[in-house]
Amino acid sequence: MKQEEFIIFFAYLHDVPGQEFVSACPSIDASFFDSSAETGKPGGGTTNDRDVFNEKPTKEEVLAATRDTATAASRLAGSAILHTTLGDIHIRLFPRECPLAVENFVGHARVGYYNGNVFHRVIKGFMIQTGCPLGTGTGGKSIWGEDFKDEFHPSLRHDRPYTVSMANCGANTNASQFFITVAPTPWLDNKHTIFGRVIKGMEVVQKISNLKTNTKTERPNEDVNIISISVKDLGAGL
Repeated sequence: MKQEEFIIFFAYLHDVPGQEFVSACPSIDASFFDSSAETGKPGGGTTNDRDVFNEKPTKEEVLAATRDTATAASRLAGSAILHTTLGDIHIRLFPRECPLAVENFVGHARVGYYNGNVFHRVIKGFMIQTGCPLGTGTGGKSIWGEDFKDEFHPSLRHDRPYTVSMANCGANTNASQFFITVAPTPWLDNKHTIFGRVIKGMEVVQKISNLKTNTKTERPNEDVNIISISVKDLGAGL
């Protein structure tokens, strides 16, 4: 976006006179407001009666100003449904609190990365884990091809069951694997990024958590797979 478009749009949204905005932001080129020059181009002033401090942005300027935000929002979602071989699990996502984790999850979901993934690790009374394309717990990568950083938000805690968090092997090693708790797990706070909570289908989570498992690998004797994941944009209902 051009500098003058940004200034006009920002001042309009926040009801701030343009000159005050420039004074508060030294990085903005104040010459844009110089009316002593005789050119009619931004940065050179103008000789006409245009009032850049109070005018409303055009439709085109508003669209240009919001284009980047709309593009970013399109990569996120407000909710998701895990369609598994034992039933559906509805999840509320937290894109504002944990944008990287949600973008990663949604990006994988939309291209079918999780389709067919097995719940490869189940610990009764604790959690169920999936998201490994190998089905062993040793695979998976992020949508960026490398691990991404942790995102800890003060309003999100492992203080209740059915919390959806990133699995990792240490700080800032998030990739594709995630887990759903079946009990409060406060010791995981500030160690695992919470990016969602189950709001429907808790009984499906419980069914998976109650499966008999291999005592050495913690993998269920009976495979339960993710068939697909449906995602819904921000503001859309489940």
